[in-house]
Amino acid sequence: MIALGCDHGGLALLDDITQYLSSKGFEFRSFGTYSEASCDYPEFAAKAACAVASGECDRGILVCGTGIGMSIAANKIRGVRAALCADCYSAEMTRRHNDANILCLGARVLGLGLALKITETFLNTEFEGGRHARRVDMIAALES
Repeated sequence: MIALGCDHGGLALLDDITQYLSSKGFEFRSFGTYSEASCDYPEFAAKAACAVASGECDRGILVCGTGIGMSIAANKIRGVRAALCADCYSAEMTRRHNDANILCLGARVLGLGLALKITETFLNTEFEGGRHARRVDMIAALES
């Protein structure tokens, strides 16, 4: 299950991502927003991030204008490793080496084709573990 969230600036792109996820058979839950009316991204980042941190959802995708606000807000939730990605290599490496569990995207800085490819890469890349697990554990320890 994938947790989805966006603000007004990310709504159109997240709608396209939702269509992509449906076409590929992914299950997801949307935590809003559902309107282009101005809203506060931390509210939606927190809802989706809490669903990932609690285990209700396995991963998440958050979208705002740049992706920066969503990533900052989501990373305040214990157990979340949200990564802002603007290319496929970063999406692959943040999964392989950082076990990132939330992908953040910027709707005003990415085209649709690239955003979907980044999403696909993020969702289809597994964590390598090994020496990287020790580092992820070190990140988790910083939350204490």
